[in-house]
Amino acid sequence: MNFSDYSVWFIIVQFGLLMGIVLFSNTIRRKVGFVRKSLIPTSVIAGLIILVLRYIPFVNEILNKRFLETITYHAIALGFIAIALKIKPKSKEKNSVIVETGAITVNTYLIQGIVGLAITVLLSVTIFDELFPASGIILPLGFGQGPGQALNFGTIYENEFGFFGGADFGLAIAGIGFLVGCLVGVIYLNILKRKGEVQVGPKESITEYESYEIVSDDEIPLTESVDKFTIQICLVLFSYFLAYLLIYGLTFLATTYLGDFGTNTISPLLWGFNFVFGSLVAVLVGFVLKQLRKKHFMTRQYPNNFLLNRISGFIFDIMIVAAIGAIEIKMLSDLVLPLAILSIIGTTVTFIYLRYITRIIYPTYQHESFFAMFGMLAGTASTGMLLLKEVDSNFETPMATNLVLQNFPAIIFGLPLMFLLSFAPRGLTQSVITIFILIFIFIVFNIYLFRKRIFKRT
Repeated sequence: MNFSDYSVWFIIVQFGLLMGIVLFSNTIRRKVGFVRKSLIPTSVIAGLIILVLRYIPFVNEILNKRFLETITYHAIALGFIAIALKIKPKSKEKNSVIVETGAITVNTYLIQGIVGLAITVLLSVTIFDELFPASGIILPLGFGQGPGQALNFGTIYENEFGFFGGADFGLAIAGIGFLVGCLVGVIYLNILKRKGEVQVGPKESITEYESYEIVSDDEIPLTESVDKFTIQICLVLFSYFLAYLLIYGLTFLATTYLGDFGTNTISPLLWGFNFVFGSLVAVLVGFVLKQLRKKHFMTRQYPNNFLLNRISGFIFDIMIVAAIGAIEIKMLSDLVLPLAILSIIGTTVTFIYLRYITRIIYPTYQHESFFAMFGMLAGTASTGMLLLKEVDSNFETPMATNLVLQNFPAIIFGLPLMFLLSFAPRGLTQSVITIFILIFIFIVFNIYLFRKRIFKRT
């Protein structure tokens, strides 16, 4: 083996350059005043730098589109697995409305999907006859769920349904969402601050996002025959390996017994939902570990919430960097106007709906809830936490708890939308039908949210 061969160093060079850009971006974030005040995450800055550097041929050969897309694809699943492996708290915080928060999350996806689809369907039958009619349904994936899902379904739409530039379209929507979540949120925060409606907390607070122990008495030691951090990495990667086997098995069954439908429709969806299967397997792994402790086969707790949070934070940061850096701007030359219209109208309806609903569902902490939800549903959960920290620096309201624990009810509420993601791209008629189905589901979920007002007894 020739150790000087570039193939031996290929991965190290790629990740070394990626990490170096992240460090440089963090310096910009800390030292440049207007960047620091904008609250734009370091990962977004790094992604934008890579986006520019990729126009240099040498850099593009190292951090090429395929490499960055591969990171994005796997990172979303690994991050979700790390979150799913966490030990859940035994008691719920007083005044928290976790199920309602999950419903609001999905409702925002729905309204983004309705508006997005309506815009692209209208454009496709008027001035943009070559525009993919269902492309607007990527809006809630990019804004609401982040670059991983936007890339997954953008790629599926591109490969299976002929949406030219679908992957880049999804990544662009997600990138715009990060900027919207930060910049629009900060602008509105300063408006409320000048009006005296909110008090901005200390910028340099190091309060944790969640109230959990770094280590508890019944956990394995920090260092023994194997480091505790090593155990967490093993749990995450082994869970992802099991998820791969599960997806592979389901794909084999689909392609064997469902013919072309299984090959062309079911198989791409199975691989596109890698994060769902990863989360499912991680939950099962956690359940098995819990049962082993009950049966006294295992005397110590292995998952550690603090370390799993650090792992998921690292993975999601890298995912954002890779996702933005992977955008191929030249592929979007014909989609600039649809992107602009989707982003502007999508931001507006998201802002208006969340501002209205948070006043009703969270009457005692409406500002804290609005900034957390808007940041999350335009950018990512970390953006929501950043904005929440500005108005609730010590997390005295239940909003941080709501934001963390709403994921499970949101997955359940969001199942209909997941099925429609494979129905809408089949044609113009299917896209129009999807709009009406989304409207119906949106109405049903709002009846649930407003049930106390609608069915109030006199």
